[in-house]
Amino acid sequence: MYVIRLGDGTLRVPQSLTSDDGRLIGNAYVEIAPGEPDYDRWVAESITEAEDAERRQRWQEENDQLEQEFLAFKAEQD
Repeated sequence: MYVIRLGDGTLRVPQSLTSDDGRLIGNAYVEIAPGEPDYDRWVAESITEAEDAERRQRWQEENDQLEQEFLAFKAEQD
């Protein structure tokens, strides 16, 4: 999950909720507007929504190739 910078400058920062024993309960995004505490901390590593979409698309394309290689390997093992 990435820190996403929206068009108005608001950041969507990933946040995880865990139980007392450390188990993951869920993941979500928290929105932080310019001028709020922690904004400067996160803005430097943020990416735009377009950059996020591009990364997702690239991952999907690369994943398709990796999946085909795995299926070919698996077929050779049978």
